[in-house]
Amino acid sequence: MKALMLAAGVGRRLYGDDRAQPPKAVLEFGGKTLLRRHIENLKAFGVEELVLVLGHRKEEILAEANAAGEPGFVNWFYNPRYRGGPVISLWTACEVLRSGSDVLFMDADVLYHPELLGRLLRSPHENCFIYDRDFEAGDEPVNLCLDGGHPVEFGKKIPGTFETRGEWPGFLRLSATMAAKLADATQAYIDRAEMAAPYEPAMRDVLLAEPPGTFGAEDVTGIPWIEIDFPSDLIRAERHVLPLIDKPIEELQATRGLRASARR
Repeated sequence: MKALMLAAGVGRRLYGDDRAQPPKAVLEFGGKTLLRRHIENLKAFGVEELVLVLGHRKEEILAEANAAGEPGFVNWFYNPRYRGGPVISLWTACEVLRSGSDVLFMDADVLYHPELLGRLLRSPHENCFIYDRDFEAGDEPVNLCLDGGHPVEFGKKIPGTFETRGEWPGFLRLSATMAAKLADATQAYIDRAEMAAPYEPAMRDVLLAEPPGTFGAEDVTGIPWIEIDFPSDLIRAERHVLPLIDKPIEELQATRGLRASARR
C-alpha cells in the first residue's frame, strides 16, 4: 500500500495573506512536526511508501521528510499551480492512483491518535472511509452519510436525513481498482477546466457511481484528532488533542465511557 498525502497549499484560512509562516505539514506539536508524526505512524502500520504532493515552500517539507524518513520511503510530485483548487493537487498524483497499488489518501494537516489510522487500515473493507459522529454541523465539516451501514453521501452541506452522519477526518483507503477510478474522476474535473474545485467532489462521484456496499466505513468517534484549518485549531490542538494522542486507546475509551455514563 502507498500513502498519498496532499501538502501543497498555502494555508489561507490559517495564515491569511502571510506567506512567512511555515507550511502546515511542518507545524510542530509536542516537539514533532505533523509530517514526522505521519511518517512514524505510516511506518508503524507497514505502509510501503509515502508520496507527497508539494507546492508552497516545498523545500521545508522535503527537508523534514528527508530527516524523518528512511531513504526511498518518501517520494513527491510538485504542483506548480498550488494556489489553485485542491483537485489540481490530486490530479498531479494520478500516476500514484493508477500505479496498481492500494492507496491510502491523507490530508497533511491532521493531528491524530495513531488508532485513527489503525482503525482504517485494519478494516475488512478494501475501500473505506472513516467518520466521527461527535462534530458540530456547519459549512466546514466534510460529511459522510450512511444508510444501512453503507456510505451513501459525501461532501459539505449535505441536506436530508440519514441513519448516520459524521465528519470525515480526511483519510480514505482505496483498492487499486477504485484508486484508478478516482484518477479518472479527477481527470474529468481537469478536462472541464474546473480548476478551483476541491477534491472531495471527485471522491463523491466515485462513491455514487459504485453499487451499494462497494465502500465501507469505520466509526472513529472518541479517537482524538483535529484538522488544522483556522487559528483556533492551533489552540485546540495544543490544549485538547496533543495531551491525548500518546495515551493507550483503551484508556481513552474507558474515560469516554465513564463520561457518557455520568451524563445519563
